[in-house]
Parts: sequence; structure tokens; C-alpha cells
Amino acid sequence: MFGGGDKIKIDKDLLEKVKKFSSIAGYSSPEEFVHHVLEREITKFEKDGESEEEIRKRMQGLGYIS
Repeated sequence: MFGGGDKIKIDKDLLEKVKKFSSIAGYSSPEEFVHHVLEREITKFEKDGESEEEIRKRMQGLGYIS
């Protein structure tokens, strides 16, 4: 999915949710679901034309980074 052997760790509970909802939504795999969600979120940042600092502040406000 991420090519080059890169891996991303996901909390066990979140992974179970990903598996559940990817199946419900009709994705062929949890990886396909995660890929689609990440692409959609990244596109939002690109469309907004935000700078790295604006993105960082927004993600901190959402609690994704400290």
C-alpha cells in the first residue's frame, strides 16, 4: 500500500474500526479504505492552499499533533 516497505502503526481499536467500516462501505480491503480517506483529506489541505504552519496549527487544534 505505501510502497518501499514503509509501515504506519495504527491503534488496535482504530484498526478494528477501519476493518469494519471498510467492509461496510464496500472497499476491497482496509488498505484501500485508508488510502481513499488519506487522499481525500490531503486534497482538502491542497485546495485550501494552506501553508505548512497553517496546517500544523489546524492539526494541533484538532488534537492530531502536539
